[in-house]
Amino acid sequence: MNVYKLLKLNRSIKSHRIKFLGLFLLHKFNKRYLAVNLDPVLACNLRCKMCYFTDADVVKTLKGQFSDDEIEQVAKTIFNRALKLQIGCGTEPTLYKNLVRIVELGKEYNVPYISITTNANLLTEEKIENLLKAGLNEFTISLHGVTKESYEGFMKKASYEKFHGAFKAFQKLKTEYDFKVRINYTFNKDNFYELKDLFCHFDPQSFDVLQIRPIQKIGNTEYNDFDLNSIKSDYPKLIKTIKSNCKENNIILLASDEIPNKNETNDSSLIFDYTFCYVSPKKFWKEGFDWKRTSFNEFSKNSGWSKQLLSNAFKSKKKLKSLSNRLNYEVEFN
Repeated sequence: MNVYKLLKLNRSIKSHRIKFLGLFLLHKFNKRYLAVNLDPVLACNLRCKMCYFTDADVVKTLKGQFSDDEIEQVAKTIFNRALKLQIGCGTEPTLYKNLVRIVELGKEYNVPYISITTNANLLTEEKIENLLKAGLNEFTISLHGVTKESYEGFMKKASYEKFHGAFKAFQKLKTEYDFKVRINYTFNKDNFYELKDLFCHFDPQSFDVLQIRPIQKIGNTEYNDFDLNSIKSDYPKLIKTIKSNCKENNIILLASDEIPNKNETNDSSLIFDYTFCYVSPKKFWKEGFDWKRTSFNEFSKNSGWSKQLLSNAFKSKKKLKSLSNRLNYEVEFN
């Protein structure tokens, strides 16, 4: 399954009514439509300056991990409705000792696409290959700086050498396995301009997808300058250069043509909150879902989920946009 073609399809369908009718039918006929985002352990090995792991108050609340039995139950409860399984959403999944087993469970429940989001500092070639053998389809790698100075400055406790070691392993293993590598680059006014040199520092043969997204406020983070006005006029020109580089190297680019205005959304994001399923040791999809004792279908029936999906088909875009906070990202296929 190509999730990026699905993103493009979602963007090409302009009618939110058709989208919600489609979700309603998929739900009623027990088909897959959820993007399950799973944090198996609430911890991180780094302290990135733009991340809430530098917010002491938030870190106090981020404790816990799933036991082996609980992971098996999570899979039983929700994986059969997952179109995509994303392991690692807001924490570092490579800290979880049985990470390979989660990927195996995804394959046992026939999840079409399985991805891991990681800072890559704990990945070795052996660990990468074990995940690939288990059936992993994609590595999504967080990056906050192109150069060593910027990278280690923004991603505290990280090693630029270890990070590049993972990319060398990706490039080597791409000759043996079919998988994708995606870079997620979060920019601010202090690390934006070095993006022009990205392809000088990272071999385009080592990754397949590049997402460029603006900094967002996610707590009392160590880095707290969210003003992007000083780079707003330069952004389109730099993105145009990156688009050209991506096209030349057959890389998918996820980026807006201009820096999105605060709280700006796009029509394709309207269904996000109805396909996004977050799971962690402290939360399971919707409030009140007793996932250890209640099936997905039972909870959906009791909560009137299908009725909500159907009713959204008859709501205005304005009403739905007021309920969404998703930024506008373009998908470039080259």
